Amino acid sequence: MRTPSLTTTAPARFLLLGDSHAGPIGRAARQAGIPFRGGPIGAGREFTNSFFTIRHGTAGNDVVFSSGEAEEYYRRFLDELGIDALAALDIPLVATFGFCAHFVALRENWDLYRDRTGAVPPAFLADSLFDTLVRSAVRDALAFYEHAVDLGLRVLAVMPPQRVPGQSDAAVFMASQERIRLAVADLGVEVVDLRGRTTGPDGLQRPALCEANDEIHGNLAFGRIILAELLDRSL
Repeated sequence: MRTPSLTTTAPARFLLLGDSHAGPIGRAARQAGIPFRGGPIGAGREFTNSFFTIRHGTAGNDVVFSSGEAEEYYRRFLDELGIDALAALDIPLVATFGFCAHFVALRENWDLYRDRTGAVPPAFLADSLFDTLVRSAVRDALAFYEHAVDLGLRVLAVMPPQRVPGQSDAAVFMASQERIRLAVADLGVEVVDLRGRTTGPDGLQRPALCEANDEIHGNLAFGRIILAELLDRSL
C-alpha cells in the first residue's frame, strides 16, 4: 500500500502522513497531477499508542516516530520539502492516524461488555466509559494531532472507509469511529467525513468504492472522492 510522494518541480500542496488508508489518496493525487509529498508510513495499528515522541531543537518542535521504517519515510518526506522539522511545515498536513476503527473494534476486545444475546448494548456504546476506553485506545494519535495543531499547522484528518472485517464488531466500529471523530475535531483538526457520499443505506462503503479482494481498504475511486474534497477545501 505504499504510495511514494509525487516527483515534480511544482510546489507540494500538502504533506500526507498515515497508514494504508492514505494510499488511495496519494494514488489519486498522483494520477491527477496534484503535487504533494508523503504517503503511508506504516500499518494502522502502529499509530494508536506509543508511536512517536516530541523532539525539541533549534529548528523547532518535531516528532520522532518509534518505528524505524516510519521514521525513515518521514525524514525523506521532510527532506523533499526542504525542511528538517514538522514545525517548519508551511503547507497543510493530511493524516489518517488513529482512524483504524476496525482494530479498535476487534470482537475480543469487547467480550467483557456483551449482553446475553452476544451484542454490545447500545446503552454502553453511548456511555462515558466507552468514550474513555476508545480515547485511551488511540491516545497517542490524539496527542499527535494536538501537537501538530499546537505548532500552528493546518491539519486535516481523513476518516476511514466504512468497511468492517469479520473479526471486528460492526456496532463497535461505528460507535468508536464516531468517538474518535469527535475527539479529533475537539482538538481543532478539520475532519474529512465523507460517509454521506460513500456509503449505502446500511452505512457501509459502497462496493464501487472498495478495494477488490480486500476487507478493509477503499480503492482509487474512493481516493478520488477524498482528493476532490481536499481540493474543495483549498488544498
